[in-house]
Amino acid sequence: MLQRTLTFIKPDAMNEGHVGEIVSMIEAAGFRLLAAKIQCLAKDEAERFYEVHRGKDFFEGLIEYASSGPILALCIEKDDAIEDLRSLVGVTDPKEAAEGTVRALFGHTVRKNAIHASDGTATAEREIRFFFPEIETRLF
Repeated sequence: MLQRTLTFIKPDAMNEGHVGEIVSMIEAAGFRLLAAKIQCLAKDEAERFYEVHRGKDFFEGLIEYASSGPILALCIEKDDAIEDLRSLVGVTDPKEAAEGTVRALFGHTVRKNAIHASDGTATAEREIRFFFPEIETRLF
């Protein structure tokens, strides 16, 4: 089933110049790029985006990191996009990520792990609207 999802390249991968490599991996995996936006998240924006994690011990550090530099947000689509993207990205900890995944190649730590990927249909819809409110999301 055709799905849309959101990913963003995090500040560490942006600052290290891995944007082209990561976008190429996404395209080579069959994803179609629908929208892209480079921006720096203000702390309040990062707090809204990661609201689901408020109150967890890692929340403040996550907000500091997410707002520490530019990100590249991408709205992408393909059949089974959410599951396929999460496979391409790898698990959160780059040390445990499968060889050849984005996080294994470009991540450093659980927090500085190069890329974000939506974890479900409802999350993808909310996250796409966060970055791209102008995109019609009737596929959800």
